[in-house]
Amino acid sequence: MPKDVILTSEGLQKLKDELEELSTVRRREVAERIKEAREFGDITENSEYDDAKNEQAMLETRILTLEEQLRSASVVSRDQVDNEVVQVGNAVSVKFDDSGKAQTFTIVGSAEAEPPKKLSNVSPVGRALMGKRKGDEVTISLPNGSTRKAKITKIALGL
Repeated sequence: MPKDVILTSEGLQKLKDELEELSTVRRREVAERIKEAREFGDITENSEYDDAKNEQAMLETRILTLEEQLRSASVVSRDQVDNEVVQVGNAVSVKFDDSGKAQTFTIVGSAEAEPPKKLSNVSPVGRALMGKRKGDEVTISLPNGSTRKAKITKIALGL
């Protein structure tokens, strides 16, 4: 059973747009490259042909991935997001204890994460913030084994 992909409506549209671009424009471009490479003659030792076929394989893999993500997508809409508890769709402002630096992150599903501003709900920072409230202190466990402490200063609609 496929894992649910959590998306904002903006993220859903970006995936649809990417799929459309890859399925139409990029497929035609790669097919043309393969056709041109075949015209060079023997394909057994034709690096242009090999490159074009490899690009085609990567393109088709990405298309399949996007189709699967769209099939299993759960879209978080503006009316589902509240500003009391951190959840996907919130913009969360935090102040780090060690540096005093303030930073704002938008929490999104992993399919549309774009660090450092859009963080996945399953990233170390996202996981630490999910379900917390304004004023809560959180401990973020980093991949290198260290931790950082931060205080949530604001939760707003991030969509």
